[in-house]
Amino acid sequence: MTEKLYYADSHLFAFEASVLSCREGKGGFEIVLDRTAFFPEGGGQSADTGRIGEARVLDVHERDGEIRHLCDRALAPGRYDCELDREKRLRRMQNHSGEHVFSGIAHKKFGVENVGFHMADECMTIDFDKELDFEQLSEVEYEANLAVRANVPIRAYFPDAAELASLAYRSKKELDGAVRIVEIAGIDRCACCAPHVSATGEIGLVKLLTAERHRGGVRLTLICGMDAIDDYRRKQQSATAISGLLSAKRDEIAPAVGRLLETETQLKERLSVLSMGYAGLLSERYEPTEGNICVFDDVLSDAAARELVNRLGEKCAVAALFMGSDEMGWRYIIGSRRVDLRTCAKAINAAISGRGGGRSEMIQGSASAPAKTIQSWFDQACF
Repeated sequence: MTEKLYYADSHLFAFEASVLSCREGKGGFEIVLDRTAFFPEGGGQSADTGRIGEARVLDVHERDGEIRHLCDRALAPGRYDCELDREKRLRRMQNHSGEHVFSGIAHKKFGVENVGFHMADECMTIDFDKELDFEQLSEVEYEANLAVRANVPIRAYFPDAAELASLAYRSKKELDGAVRIVEIAGIDRCACCAPHVSATGEIGLVKLLTAERHRGGVRLTLICGMDAIDDYRRKQQSATAISGLLSAKRDEIAPAVGRLLETETQLKERLSVLSMGYAGLLSERYEPTEGNICVFDDVLSDAAARELVNRLGEKCAVAALFMGSDEMGWRYIIGSRRVDLRTCAKAINAAISGRGGGRSEMIQGSASAPAKTIQSWFDQACF
């Protein structure tokens, strides 16, 4: 059995170990050591990465009682210097310990159970079995950060059977055999196999990002520690950029955006009126004909475009409007009062390299043929 150094010292990032076996596996070479500080994937947390000698550790799994380090090259039996990716391990411990604090407080205050947990590189997701509203979640977040400030000790241990039977602790499932308990004094006691920080002060910051209903409860997105600092830095940079674009102070961005959206709505309403007027003027340019009318325009709104096609459809066999460019492709609206366009759609699309369909009076779609080809075909087409 490999000695699990990560249980004895979660802050052990460099150590020596002997290679007991090495065999080729899927995606690399599976190396078993006599001792390891590399945490294998488990408990919702991904495996550590790093190096064993010159071999890069890509993943770690525990299977059939063995801790197998998936490496990018083979290693001969012998003694090697080993090193974890320190920053990655530290951030994961900050996040996982922060999740315990948050879940423990939510459990004590509101009786919710953590029924799902997953840690990705960018954030964590937590599933609670009951819904909590914004005020309740904000309260949990605030108290979690007070617990961080208090620098409460975190203890991870394996109680014997008698002690375990007397302990009240959180667990997502029934556990057999030895159970590892992670205890945060006065805050939480939970079964967990992952490495944790030694005290809550190391977590640094607990920040709730999102909350959404999920299977009768709520799914939260949470980040802690340096991940939360990085997230704050990115948002500050974004807020500063938006502040400059809007000529507004950073704490006045929301009202400035509100005013901008209001102005946009007003402009869209004006544009709609003007576009409808333009469609009417444009339709008057065309005289009635027994043939077809094909128009290229990229100014009309969608509603005005349909209005133009309807007006032109009263003057000809088939009225076709194309919006776009040869480079970017065309969107089309084709209408008629005399021709069943549904039966003609296949032939039209074949002629203009298009895709689309619709009703007998109007079809819509896209085309990639150049404007010259489209115009020539409609000038000659007989329906």
